[in-house]
Amino acid sequence: MTTIEAKIPDYLARQAFAAAQREKIPVDQIIALALSAQLASWRGSDDLATRAKRANLDEFANILGSAPKVPPMPGDELPESDKRE
Repeated sequence: MTTIEAKIPDYLARQAFAAAQREKIPVDQIIALALSAQLASWRGSDDLATRAKRANLDEFANILGSAPKVPPMPGDELPESDKRE
């Protein structure tokens, strides 16, 4: 286990202590959970950006072009303001 000393705004510290008390777990665990969630979010964004760089827009257009030309199922229609002519 690594100890990290960090300065955080008072309002965040209050929220962390309140959450720890409400959940009946140590504030260290609240901080670790919050850090873990944020790091996972950033990692997900990085993964999406990496995958987007590999995208082939021509291939994507071909795949979409092979979709059957059928009306949407009831409830899946676009609002009038989003429809293209």
